[in-house]
Amino acid sequence: MLETLNNEIICIKNRTQNPMDNYKMDFHLHDDYEIYLFLSGGVRYFIEKNSYDLLPGDILLMRPDEIHKATFKSNETYERIILNFPESVLKFFSTEGHDLGYCYFNRPHGEKNRLNTTDDEKNELIALFEKLVMADTYKKLWSIQLKLAIFLEIMVKINRIFSDETRTAPSTQRHRNLIPILEFIDQNLDKDLSLKTLQKEFYISGSHLCQIFRQTTGFTLHEYIMYKRICRAKQCLINGESSYNAAVKCGFTDYSNFYRAFKKVTGYSPREYLKQISK
Repeated sequence: MLETLNNEIICIKNRTQNPMDNYKMDFHLHDDYEIYLFLSGGVRYFIEKNSYDLLPGDILLMRPDEIHKATFKSNETYERIILNFPESVLKFFSTEGHDLGYCYFNRPHGEKNRLNTTDDEKNELIALFEKLVMADTYKKLWSIQLKLAIFLEIMVKINRIFSDETRTAPSTQRHRNLIPILEFIDQNLDKDLSLKTLQKEFYISGSHLCQIFRQTTGFTLHEYIMYKRICRAKQCLINGESSYNAAVKCGFTDYSNFYRAFKKVTGYSPREYLKQISK
């Protein structure tokens, strides 16, 4: 059992030089929970309707249903540590009244994703993440137990910080002009969301809408709509809907277009995706 849990916890440290020239960052939409530790670079991170200008030591928490993406403000070397794990790991280590997933389940969708830490807490968590990377890279006797112990210490520290109600919420950049448009998209994924429809709904020119969307989020309007639709389609499939019904409920009028989009985003066909998550 411990070996299975060990294999399900994936911690990777990445370093990218000249990211604006060498690194194409697409949306992330995955089935695991994620902790993202920012180490260096000039990065603005977009999660759902909020974005964060990151400082070294910042920690972001992402649930499987929260789309996210980094955009670069400079060519400074981009360093980060990413920790992924399934919900089953959180449940295994939880007890009544002490839910290890507290920091994920006790907040609104797409809100409070950045942990509000002091400088001392940042340094402690960075040290723990570095130890976790080392435990996963250089395997010795009792490495599995050590890795799980470090993971638990990280999660306990994060939950204690998150649950401290005396702290003020960390600052975010909410794009006031875009919020009504993003909300309209979320509420109408099964309907026509063409540029013409959005122009008519919000009395804005299509070229201006595309421009401000790209400038503030770092991706195109079409990309955002597609990823949000596939996110909903995944949930429909998990809930037992047929792939055809999932396509219709997510605004795809042509099943072949849905199939291609689903495979592009997830790496799997709808049938393969269901097999993958049921393992």
